[in-house]
Amino acid sequence: MAVSYNSTDLQILKALWGAERMSAREVHDALQADTGWSYSTTRTLLARMEEKAIVSRANYHGVAVYSAAVSRVQVLGQMARDLTRDVFDIKGALPASMFADSPHITKDDLAELDAILNADAHAKPRKHK
Repeated sequence: MAVSYNSTDLQILKALWGAERMSAREVHDALQADTGWSYSTTRTLLARMEEKAIVSRANYHGVAVYSAAVSRVQVLGQMARDLTRDVFDIKGALPASMFADSPHITKDDLAELDAILNADAHAKPRKHK
């Protein structure tokens, strides 16, 4: 089953995508002004995200550090596909080009995004009960 991403996951992922790795304190400091989270909340959210395999944890010079375990393109592709397939019942091919103007998406990313978006475009439609 695909992982779903909530708004807190996305805030943390956005911070992590901008860095190679961050400690829980660094994540907290990067987000605290916008979120108002306590440090313990940040640590709890990171632990939950690690359980969902959204972030990975490693030790770096004795400090636990986190990095994104999913790319921006993977998250965007899954969320866009889920929305269009599950909410709007669009079953045909989806245009990855709608994201071409994003400063975060490269031409290579667009090709990967197209593959994610259209992975099931030709699959047999699911029957609703």
